[in-house]
Amino acid sequence: MVFPDEASQRLEGKYAAMVVCWLLGNGCLFSWNSMLTIEDYYGYLFPHYHPSRVLTLVYQPFALGTLAILTYNEAKINTRRRNLFGYILFFLSSLAVLVLDLATSGKGGVGTFVGICVISGIFGVADAHVQGGMIGDLSYMRPEFIQSFVAGLAASGALTSALRLITKAAFENSQHGLRKGAILFFAISALFELLCVLLYAYVFPKLPIVKYYRSKAASEGSKTVAADLAAGGIQTLPQNAEVDPKNQERLSNKSLLLQNIDYTLDMFLIYVLTLSIFPGFLSEDTGKHSLGSWYALVLIAMYNLWDLIGRYIPLIKLLKLESRKGLTTVILSRFLLIPSFYFTAKYGDQGWMIMLTSFLGLTNGYLTVCVLTSAPKGYKGPEQNALGNMLVLFLVGGIFAGVTLDWLWLIGKGW
Repeated sequence: MVFPDEASQRLEGKYAAMVVCWLLGNGCLFSWNSMLTIEDYYGYLFPHYHPSRVLTLVYQPFALGTLAILTYNEAKINTRRRNLFGYILFFLSSLAVLVLDLATSGKGGVGTFVGICVISGIFGVADAHVQGGMIGDLSYMRPEFIQSFVAGLAASGALTSALRLITKAAFENSQHGLRKGAILFFAISALFELLCVLLYAYVFPKLPIVKYYRSKAASEGSKTVAADLAAGGIQTLPQNAEVDPKNQERLSNKSLLLQNIDYTLDMFLIYVLTLSIFPGFLSEDTGKHSLGSWYALVLIAMYNLWDLIGRYIPLIKLLKLESRKGLTTVILSRFLLIPSFYFTAKYGDQGWMIMLTSFLGLTNGYLTVCVLTSAPKGYKGPEQNALGNMLVLFLVGGIFAGVTLDWLWLIGKGW
């Protein structure tokens, strides 16, 4: 099937789309990473509530539950409405964190902590809408778009860590320094989420390359792209695009899952391991060191930086791991990091811990991109969309299992 100006449409706007995907990926986790990165402020406000662990544990059931429902009904859901709802929810909840802190004048207490936990749950719902919706949408486009979006997810962590280090240095010696840094954080976060709403609503659907792939997905039977095509100025399929009934048939979600069970388990295992160490263990269980209150922030910043670098390595074709068996082997071997972290925290110095944390981030980012870009190959648009949603569901399931297992580090610590 040939669409008008197919060759030019396939490439026109490619780099602009990659930049927009990177920014949208950033927006998907910017608010949540802001909440995680100001952990030292919440640790000061709520010293007895383990905020870094509790907030993550509240966030995950909402993300996982919402995503499970959305993945099951993925073929019937308007992708445009889903993604816009997610980004608007991120914007409003970032604003709510700011309002809550200003309304309580930065005071702790159970009421404030419950409020923060509720907002954390709303972040989870927003993440389920955006992350699954976007990766599903990009799965039938070019692998570079998924890579850019996923790199944006990691960049949000690296950017929030860098901003946190800057605000901590700037406000450290001033009265209420921690609070000033936190307020600045969420003001930036809310503005950035608003930018993402505008980018997804008005810029992304109008790029020629995006319109081309969405038209192609529609011709293959996708019902989820109609509103996005309309936003890009395409009401129907191109007139000369003949619809082949055979082309409209697609594999069921069950068949797709069975054919890709190794990829889905890979995603689950990558994040079970990562989240059983990051951020809870790194924030609370690494002992006392010469870096003092900077130590946890430096570890989280190093993790985020190397996670981001890891997501760009697969762009070099020679370094991209595409073998299914190879991916599974490498992912299973990462579990050796658990005893490594345990003994380093107990006996090693901060240099070894920083190196291990960097390696955790590097492998997390690299393997995520390898799995997400390899799995959808060879399927039709609607199947690729469904598979993208499934992979994100298992990713979030791995995160939930990881943050739950993270509490095991507290055994024998009197809590």
